[in-house]
Amino acid sequence: MKAICRKIWIIALLFLPAAIMAQVKEPQMGDTTYYKTLIPEEKQGLLKNMSMIANQRFAFRNEFQDGDYMGSRFNIEQFRLEFKGKVHDRVYFRFRDRYTRAQEPQSIDGISRSTDLAFIRVDVTQKLSISAGKMCADWGAYEFDYNPIDIYEYSDIIEYADNFLTGVGVSYQATPQHQFTFQALDSRTNSFNDLYGTQPDYEESKLPLAFVFNWRGSLFNGKFNTIWSYAYHNEARNTALDQPAGMNYIALGNQLKLGKFTVEYDFKWSQEDLDRSYIISEQVNASSEYTYALENTVYIGHWLHLYYRVSPKINLAFVGMMDIANWKDEDAKNLPGYDEHFRTAYGFIPTVEYYPFKDLNLRFYANWVGRSYKYSDFAKERIDVVDMTKGRFALGFVSPLGIF
Repeated sequence: MKAICRKIWIIALLFLPAAIMAQVKEPQMGDTTYYKTLIPEEKQGLLKNMSMIANQRFAFRNEFQDGDYMGSRFNIEQFRLEFKGKVHDRVYFRFRDRYTRAQEPQSIDGISRSTDLAFIRVDVTQKLSISAGKMCADWGAYEFDYNPIDIYEYSDIIEYADNFLTGVGVSYQATPQHQFTFQALDSRTNSFNDLYGTQPDYEESKLPLAFVFNWRGSLFNGKFNTIWSYAYHNEARNTALDQPAGMNYIALGNQLKLGKFTVEYDFKWSQEDLDRSYIISEQVNASSEYTYALENTVYIGHWLHLYYRVSPKINLAFVGMMDIANWKDEDAKNLPGYDEHFRTAYGFIPTVEYYPFKDLNLRFYANWVGRSYKYSDFAKERIDVVDMTKGRFALGFVSPLGIF
């Protein structure tokens, strides 16, 4: 019996190498135990020129309205995953998707509204570059130039705008201190009817593009800097007046650096033949017979940002906002007490930020976001609106975590 067992073990040992060799052969059809690497080994060196970044902001929010406590909750306020890199000496790409927004493909550009960026950049020369794809509209001003995770609350004009649009852009670095950019973009991501409703006396433009001009300047050895821009949206044609209808937008961003103390001030002005921002239309439509965008609205924004870096680990910041909404209502201009001023919104955000690590851009923060909305007497008489205040106290963290 022992002799038989020994023979069986000898035979098994003889077949063992063959069995091992069989395991390392190329997998057969339907074999799910083995996969080739997604990135071929000969191309994995390209990763040295690429980055993956998780842009995130997380907070414990305590919310108030008109002085009453409304509740508390944890909230992932921002999460945007970003890939960017160099695939050629003169070709770059950038992709960023927002996971805190619904992924709904848009009818104009065909890409999800959650996708912020999906473009390539080609450097024609050292000074001239061309970009194409879905990109950040170069609206100008400092508030919009920040990474979205760094803005605890946007002003009205930026909050209600289409800020990421598909098109092409040309950038020219005239000198190290001055850069000029021109963009031709889709003026919106969704259809005319989706944005404005079934609009009487207007027909959609056959060339619905936004044209953006931007200047970034640095003066006085970098102590004073600018991000100024002008944009025109070609939206529609007024068939009653037989003239084009669009939106003119000016943003003037100014930055003054005084050592540890920095001051940033943005002025924004948006004149809209059709209420593109839809702030006033949203209020009026909710309490009247209107079911479409209003005409002749003007929005004016003032944004002030002060920050003082007390030490490498402590930063103190304050944001103040004032957003003015005007409506030149032709149907109401002869009524008693007519006032084109509709609403003024105020905002203030004092913040304390703590950076615990020298080699990691991670900060913890505590802040108060206060908002106050004041309506004109004429607006209160015409529609059902009342003054109100909102606020929230938040504790959280912010970090663009570099994964590779």
